[in-house]
Amino acid sequence: MRHKLKVAIVDDEKDVRESISQWLTLSGFETQEFQSAEKALKVINNDYPGVIISDIKMPDMNGLEFLKKLMIKDSTIPVILITGHGDVSMAVEAMHIGAYDFLEKPFDPKKIAELSKRALINRKLVLDNRSLRRELSDGTVLLKKLVGSSREMVKLREDILDFGRADGHVFITGEIGTGKSLIAQAIHACGVRQGREFISFDCAAYPPNEIGNKLFNRPIDQNTKPIFEQVSKGTLCLEGVEHMPKECQNKLLALIRSRDYSPERYVRIISISEGKNLKGIDNEILPSLFYRLSSLNLELPPLRKRGNDILELFNHFLDLYSDEYGYNSPEINAIEAAQLLQASWPGNVRQLINLAEKAVLQHKKQSDSLSKLLSKEINASEQIETEIQGRPLKEHVEAFEKMLIDHTMRRMRGSITAVMKELGLPRRTLNEKMAKYQLSRSNYL
Repeated sequence: MRHKLKVAIVDDEKDVRESISQWLTLSGFETQEFQSAEKALKVINNDYPGVIISDIKMPDMNGLEFLKKLMIKDSTIPVILITGHGDVSMAVEAMHIGAYDFLEKPFDPKKIAELSKRALINRKLVLDNRSLRRELSDGTVLLKKLVGSSREMVKLREDILDFGRADGHVFITGEIGTGKSLIAQAIHACGVRQGREFISFDCAAYPPNEIGNKLFNRPIDQNTKPIFEQVSKGTLCLEGVEHMPKECQNKLLALIRSRDYSPERYVRIISISEGKNLKGIDNEILPSLFYRLSSLNLELPPLRKRGNDILELFNHFLDLYSDEYGYNSPEINAIEAAQLLQASWPGNVRQLINLAEKAVLQHKKQSDSLSKLLSKEINASEQIETEIQGRPLKEHVEAFEKMLIDHTMRRMRGSITAVMKELGLPRRTLNEKMAKYQLSRSNYL
């Protein structure tokens, strides 16, 4: 989630409000003005995306009382107080209550801009972390991140919901960049363990002799619990589980056996491997452990097998990066769409995300940068003949047509008349094509 950050200016003196607002606006900030703390409190909630600058001496509710009420709403909201010479002791008290900082009159406009910038950086980190925590505990949010309407993605979303309810151990396989970690989080968030601990541990990131200590053994003279205890009643995601030493595998097997039939001690394990499928992985994992971990298994499809999802995903990521950087999104033509559809994508969705970011950044420099970027990034030698070249031309044309209508509808915010004019289509033809591609006008309003 991306927050549009702003600065709220609270002061009963109009000239002061306007002066601060004008300077901050010239410095690149978005501002809101409030003539009283009461009015500001009606707008500012616990997820307010910004910083508050408030005078201390105001009628009815002063800055200190205002600060206390804000801290009740959200103790992480940065509040910068403006004080007179005689208010310094009050300002010090405010710092103890939770104020971010204070400025003494007369203040340097550059100083208020610098303070606001630092406070906004802190606020963005807080909001992003809060948003991430919500996403990790909300299965519906995570499922929406799984963009695509192909048969493979429809089945994957159904499997995630089913596996979430089943609550057994899960083994996920798939090529690099297919989103295995996101799927693991979604299974956890869609199940009965929603809201409980979810810990991910990458077995390939540690030397073999450290894996056992981190997972099972309490460190000497430290209060830190081993991961297996931290995740009690939650979900443990083991990435690169095939890299776990045999000694640790035996220890894990013993723990699973002792807890599988004890609901109060049961830890759900979701294992992740970069193997293309389960075949061959069982050679690297103890058979008895492998069959425990793979009671439910999920094989993620590579991007090259997801057909028209490639264009849908690419446009989705173009929009995300366009919003983030404040640049216009490049338009995709038929040749570029064909290039995207015909690539083998060895890095899968992760490679597509990287390409979308590059495309947005380079589009600002020159209009034809997308074609050049695609030609450079997507080498014809990467194409997998058995999977790509057999696709009929009709499928490529329909994929591009759907992408073009979808992209135009989003740009025109659902205006049928504007889309008809842009694409040169009569209303009946546009309606028929939207019905064919399951595009609903209500999704663009």
